[in-house]
Amino acid sequence: MKVALVGLLQSGKSTILASLSGKAIPAIGSTSIEEAIVPVPDERFDLLTELYEPKKITHATIDCLDLPGFNFTDEHGRAAARRLISQIRTVELLVLVVRAFENPSVPPYRNTVDPARDLAELQTELLLADLELVTTRITNLEKQIHKPTKTQARDKAELDLQKKLAESLESERPISSAIETDDEREMIKSLGFLTLKPFVVAVNVGEDQLSRKFDFTKRVVDSVPVITICAKLEHELSQLDVKSRTEFMADLGITESAAGKFVKGCYSALGLISFLTVASSELHAWPVQEGTAAVDAAGKIHTDLKRGFIRAETFSYDELREHGSEKALKAAGKIRLEGKEYVVQDGDIINFRFNV
Repeated sequence: MKVALVGLLQSGKSTILASLSGKAIPAIGSTSIEEAIVPVPDERFDLLTELYEPKKITHATIDCLDLPGFNFTDEHGRAAARRLISQIRTVELLVLVVRAFENPSVPPYRNTVDPARDLAELQTELLLADLELVTTRITNLEKQIHKPTKTQARDKAELDLQKKLAESLESERPISSAIETDDEREMIKSLGFLTLKPFVVAVNVGEDQLSRKFDFTKRVVDSVPVITICAKLEHELSQLDVKSRTEFMADLGITESAAGKFVKGCYSALGLISFLTVASSELHAWPVQEGTAAVDAAGKIHTDLKRGFIRAETFSYDELREHGSEKALKAAGKIRLEGKEYVVQDGDIINFRFNV
């Protein structure tokens, strides 16, 4: 899973990523895209490690790209932002970071702190970037459709679709609102439209704003996750050992880490769950799309498991926690043999039986 953190100048994106990954915060003025692999925290691993004592533990991960802060106040900044935006069309998810914290030593974008305004500006610029790509595509297709090629019929269909997308973008509506069928989505998939991607809003707050709720209903639908993170505090916490961090969080009344909030937001936006495999050698978390069938989940591990799939020996983490061991689960009849079409659930622990 690859996501891009996108925000305006001084929004705190880099500090958020540093707190998640442990990497250093890039130098002020950096113009390069930073990348970090963020492990997905999973509280289920504690019990499973205790029960199975695996030699290796493999968390799911999120590949995060941190773009330099955008500045749309002048043409130079706008041009630089457009170049950067063009480099993230292959990511699966956008995390739009907006600033809510006040700090006199960190000048705010456009001289005021206004998260709703900043979110609106980010979304507008993404719309404009997509409109530029659509306009170029329409121009190219209008030339292509007059040529007697094997793709002529498809090119005509795509041209009609691109014109519909242009109308949507010109009305300040994202491409996601204009796509009506899977065929339409497939037709434009390779173009990497930004406003077709799911997104998360991350609000970077001050320490005195940890419990504040932000209302972006005029800019996002209810299904879009909105998370609050105090980047400065979370970065300080990330420098502590586990015991000190736990005590400090308890003193501050923080019940969930930035990593936990970030991952939940990403998983929710992408519709992901995790199933687990566990043996004496390795404990492994596998992210899959919600609604994934057992045979396809097996293919996530290895193509041979999908090709030779026989059954999925399955039990849930919650049942394991309740009964205390696999032996107790078997005695209670809680271990199931599921077929190819079984829909994998979050927290399923699966041993795939196969024969190639």
